[in-house]
Order: sequence, then structure tokens, then C-alpha cells
Amino acid sequence: MIGRTAVVVDSASYLPESLIERHGVLVAPLSVRLDGHEYLEGVDITASEFYGRLASAQTVTTSQPSPGRLLACYERAAEEGAERVLSIHIGSGVSGTVQSAEVAAESSPIPVTIVDTGQASFAEGLCAWEAIEALASGASVELAAEYAGAASAAMGNTFVVKALELLRRGGRLVSEDGATAADVPVLALTEGGVEVVGRARTLDEAVSAMAAQIEAAARAASGRKLRIGIGHGDAPEIAGALRSRVAAMPEIGEIVDYIVGPSIGAHAGAGNAGAVFVPRPVMA
Repeated sequence: MIGRTAVVVDSASYLPESLIERHGVLVAPLSVRLDGHEYLEGVDITASEFYGRLASAQTVTTSQPSPGRLLACYERAAEEGAERVLSIHIGSGVSGTVQSAEVAAESSPIPVTIVDTGQASFAEGLCAWEAIEALASGASVELAAEYAGAASAAMGNTFVVKALELLRRGGRLVSEDGATAADVPVLALTEGGVEVVGRARTLDEAVSAMAAQIEAAARAASGRKLRIGIGHGDAPEIAGALRSRVAAMPEIGEIVDYIVGPSIGAHAGAGNAGAVFVPRPVMA
């Protein structure tokens, strides 16, 4: 709790555990279903367990927290002395979590302000982080929500998915039979959808293409430094190589490592890696 305001997020935000503990953030888990068995993200299944089972799974689906699960967070906040809740969530365009929060808010014992970040994974987390820091600095719930919105509007990203082939045979992209396979696209999620911003046949090419996107964003930040998250789902080599490249950039203010968990990994697949970043301060 921050003052008398409780912050609730969903598990797809992948916020650092240290930040969650420091500010008493309540996390509502999304669920993943593997071959008919349902698991709560971060509760019943870890990311490593998920990716270990993903390859052999016949069916994989995800679902948002139920209104009851979110209401339980709001009720717990009230029991702990909170007078209000700031509930920050994965974008409504990709999940029904915001809708569940709206239903839960109607029965909440204390007022709930809901923020639809329009983002997913650690991009959502960066929005929540800005709101949390604003609250900790004395901002109102309404202003903190504006900080989250400003972060979302300024967010950048670059990533690869299903790129495990990049790690085979010394980093060269090959198929199972040893023949050279098609290149892996380097992607960015924009308002217009997913765009291909580069192509790679080796690990180094993929890292270089992603690093170029980050460097361009840093140059365009007008003297502000980037807070950047570098994450992966079952592809630590790609994330590690990207981190090493980014760490040498003078425009980077902070690098945060994260793991892409089941709720996002179910859609991105094993072998996803990339970065999300936002110039700070997000508001003058």
C-alpha cells in the first residue's frame, strides 16, 4: 500500500518482486490451461515449468482473472486499511482483464480507479511502475493514472519470437535437417499492429537489429534516458546478448531483466526475447 492507496496489477505485468514487496502491490494471476489442466500464473506454475511442458502440450489457452479474483484483491486492500485502489491492467484489446476489473469494482468496498494500459507483458509493467512511483511521490490516484497513460503512449519495443533456431549450430539459423532455414523476423508492436523492422539469420544479426531499434529510440528521446526491460521466454542467450549490447549505450538510464511468463508465452511461444523501453520522465 502507498499511503492509503492500494495498487493492484495482473500477473502479465511481470513487475520485479522487489517492487511488489516494497509497495505492497497486489497481483491478480491470469491462468493458463495446458491440455485441459488449469494453472494460475506465478502461483501453480513457474515460467520454467511452463516452457518445459509447452513443447509436448497439444492445447494451450489463457484466460483473464475472474471478477471474483480481482474483487478478492480489492477486499484484501480494504481489510488492510486502504481507502482506494488503483487497478492497472493488460490492454483490453488483448485480454478481458479490464472488463473483469470493471465488474469487480462494482462490488468493491472501496473506490477503484481502473487503468487500461493498452499494453501487455513488461510494457504493462513499465506503465504500472510509473504510476507506483508517482503515488510514492505524493501524486493523487488520478495523476498516477495519467503517468501510466503517458508511459503507454511513449512505449517502444522490439522482439523476436520462436527464435530457438538462432541458437543452434553456433548461432546460425538452421532447420532440423541441417539445411539453412528461412530468416527470423525482428518485430515491433505499433499502433498499426506488428511490424517487421528487420530480419536475421544469426543470433548476432537478431541482436544487432533489436539494438538498432533501441538506439534509435534513445536518440529520439531528446536528452531523456530510457528505462528498459530486457526479457525472454526460454531464450536467455538472446536476452543476455542484447543486454550486453544495450548496457554499452550511454542513453540508457536503467536496465531491468524479466522473464516472459505463461500468460504471454502461451502466445509468443518458446524462444521469444526482446526489449520494451520508455523515456523518462514520461511527464514534465
